[in-house]
Amino acid sequence: MDQDFTYEASEQMLVIHLPKEVDHHNCTALKNETDLILAENYVTRMIFDFTDTQFMDSSGIGVLLNRYKQMKGSRGSVAYYGAGRQVKRILSIGGIAGIVQGYDTKEAAIEGCLERREPCRKEWR
Repeated sequence: MDQDFTYEASEQMLVIHLPKEVDHHNCTALKNETDLILAENYVTRMIFDFTDTQFMDSSGIGVLLNRYKQMKGSRGSVAYYGAGRQVKRILSIGGIAGIVQGYDTKEAAIEGCLERREPCRKEWR
């Protein structure tokens, strides 16, 4: 099972493509890899791609929350796209859906991050 994260950087934006499972087994790698990328690059927009993700536990919520706090502290923005019903539910229960804007597509997430600096508050039902 592929548990690697892939990254796509363009100017000041970083897109993080998440694997099928985002859990305590791979969140340490996600945190360490993004720490390194953020230390070496000026990133003001971070977008998480949940297209392939089917499972996420509280470790994944923790990483997203920490990245949100880090981006907010530097006046950046965080968004996500491609989350399925189960992942949206986890994001909602974990409080992420209330502070990070979610989109259906990558294009919409990029456009949304370019247009706004503050996250929209949106409940998933």
